[in-house]
Amino acid sequence: MSDLPTRPVGRLAPSPTGAQHVGNARTYLIAWLSARSRGGTVRLRIEDIDSPRVKAGAAEQAVADLRWLGLDWDGEVVVQSARLPLYEAALERLKAAELVYPCTCSRSDVAAAASAPHAEHEGPTYPGTCAGRTAAAAVALAAAGQPFAWRLRVTDSPPFTDLFAGELHPDLKSRGGDFVVWKSAGTPAYQLAVVVDDAALGVTEVIRGDDLIPSTPRQLLLYRALGLSPPAFGHVPLVVGTDGRRLAKRHGDTRLSALRDAGVKPEELVGLLAWSCGWLPEPEPISARELLPRFRLDTIPPRPFVLTADLLRRIGYRG
Repeated sequence: MSDLPTRPVGRLAPSPTGAQHVGNARTYLIAWLSARSRGGTVRLRIEDIDSPRVKAGAAEQAVADLRWLGLDWDGEVVVQSARLPLYEAALERLKAAELVYPCTCSRSDVAAAASAPHAEHEGPTYPGTCAGRTAAAAVALAAAGQPFAWRLRVTDSPPFTDLFAGELHPDLKSRGGDFVVWKSAGTPAYQLAVVVDDAALGVTEVIRGDDLIPSTPRQLLLYRALGLSPPAFGHVPLVVGTDGRRLAKRHGDTRLSALRDAGVKPEELVGLLAWSCGWLPEPEPISARELLPRFRLDTIPPRPFVLTADLLRRIGYRG
């Protein structure tokens, strides 16, 4: 594991595409403690640009969930949907440098053309069907009414030192290839938006779930393309059900709002999560702030935390 930066600027970034659950809470707690335990700053950003999937009231619920957990932040809440001009400016810079090209391929086109095997969360490797186009080709496509997205040209795959997992050497050329930075619907893709935002907010440390490891080399390429300094990245194991799969409705109701409505005290949940990270010998009630002197990233087990019905009953929840 790499040394953590001193006095970091961290961030919490819930997405209002659904309710926040126990798995989200564990990652938020780790990220918050990592920054606060070293006298750092924490920013809060609502990642709401995936508009078709955003649920009404989910952003407000996420803020309430974080407050219930005892997590705070500095400055105003940043909302991505209010920052579109920043993302548009970044896209224009990429166009001017010929680092992106317009792509008319649909998802089914990519899936049909790709021959390399791929993991479910990465999607098929893009075969480069539209890579011969220049940025200027977008003018004719738009005039013809042809929808298109913008893809970044993947020239290499940057290795990086993960704060939790150590040295990682991803291979973007064979796992994903050129990736979308701007959707055909006219909105920025996740990869571009988070890079622009984290740089603008001065974020120096990103602690998130290890399901996002494949995003990191893509984001590093964007930092480089835009002439921005990247933060340090740390990816921690997820919370899973007894079947080994990430938390979902099939594992019962693990929403934080459901726990709160059932009368579970936040200190009970925080204590359970602290125990899962190796900061307590047994689950016992404790506040997030009381954990500050106990925080250590290297005590977190390298495997997913299995959340069972017995553990939930232990904190007074029968979901």
